[in-house]
Amino acid sequence: MTKFILLRFFRGDYTVEVAINDYLDIYCPHYEGAESDELMEHYVLYMVNYDGYMTCDHHRKGFKRWECNRPQSPNGPLKFSEKFQLFTPFSLGFEFRPGHEYYYISSPHPNLAGKPCLKLKIYVKPTNDSVYESPEPFLTDDTTGGCSLALPSVMLLTLLLVVLISSS
Repeated sequence: MTKFILLRFFRGDYTVEVAINDYLDIYCPHYEGAESDELMEHYVLYMVNYDGYMTCDHHRKGFKRWECNRPQSPNGPLKFSEKFQLFTPFSLGFEFRPGHEYYYISSPHPNLAGKPCLKLKIYVKPTNDSVYESPEPFLTDDTTGGCSLALPSVMLLTLLLVVLISSS
């Protein structure tokens, strides 16, 4: 499965389809040993609207979702999880609508400019019995389009190595 994921990144068309109550796990780059800090990858991940996704600009109606800032964590790589749910009881949670696309981009840490931007499009599959309609879409856009992706390093690809776990 990892080879398939890597090939899709290189083609630049990485889209993940999820269902309500699925999880998306993001693993940050991790280094063991005494690497130079300049050689380690640090990234900030943003949730953005369609325009921010296409231009790789988090200033366009986007917000910081996670930060990969501990590449030598003693407990292994940092892992962030997103649960795709209609409603959330948490103030930092996000609510997702079936049938809509959501966009994530990563940019290098501000001190490490010049690295390529990675993009990930999430499509939340509609459910057969879903009649939920959010009153105000925040970051979704019904416009669809292609995606161009700079060729990242293999270590950078681990940043968005995705594991979907369906909850029962």
